[in-house]
Amino acid sequence: MIKHLAEALRFLTILPVPGKPAMSEQALVRSMVAFPLAGTLIGGLVAATWFGATWLWGATTGSLCAILTWGAITSGLHLDGIADSADALFSWRSRERKLEIMKDSRIGTMGAIALISILLLKWLFVLGCGDLAWRALIVAPTLGRWVDIIGIFWFPPAAEGGLGRTFHDHTRRSDFWWATICAGLVAAGLLWWWAGLIFGVVIVATIIIARWMVRSLGGLTGDTYGALCEIAETLVLAVVAALVKHHVL
Repeated sequence: MIKHLAEALRFLTILPVPGKPAMSEQALVRSMVAFPLAGTLIGGLVAATWFGATWLWGATTGSLCAILTWGAITSGLHLDGIADSADALFSWRSRERKLEIMKDSRIGTMGAIALISILLLKWLFVLGCGDLAWRALIVAPTLGRWVDIIGIFWFPPAAEGGLGRTFHDHTRRSDFWWATICAGLVAAGLLWWWAGLIFGVVIVATIIIARWMVRSLGGLTGDTYGALCEIAETLVLAVVAALVKHHVL
């Protein structure tokens, strides 16, 4: 698992992982079982930033610093995905044209709106989590990367070739279930029985959105995996913030 975690961190973050050979597709596919744990480590660093910045400057600035750190650690990998996905999915063009738009490195109006909206919502929801923000900041990226595996394993890729097809074809059922167990243990350890509610919200939203993406694009792509991750992370923060507001967590 440690080897898979190192590969996952190399792919999902900018964190240095010394002593590893050049990344291969085979090693990357095998590392997916550790995606949720990589998310947990990302969340730990983000939570540490939240603690430090909140102590120095207060909750508003601390929450903003946490969101900026989150994006920096991941090099905006999934943020880029939601921007590209929004530009394509809301273009109302043909499937082929949508896939072309998704490959364009330039950001359009819908992509900018989606990107700004996600960042603002995350910031506000972290503020709404109050003293439990650090727990939500660890669980959110953990479940976000677990959602990536749901998209890869359970839904067809849009293209015949590429990394998405390789992921889909070579991910084993056991990889999915081990990743699910890891994500569940982290969520339950930090959010207790409310983890079940959060899992339910994330799963339902992921299935609905992924099916819509498949109908629109013919399958999922790397960008849509990123979009699903960002949406799942935001939902985790939203549910925790709602539970805190109504004094049930």
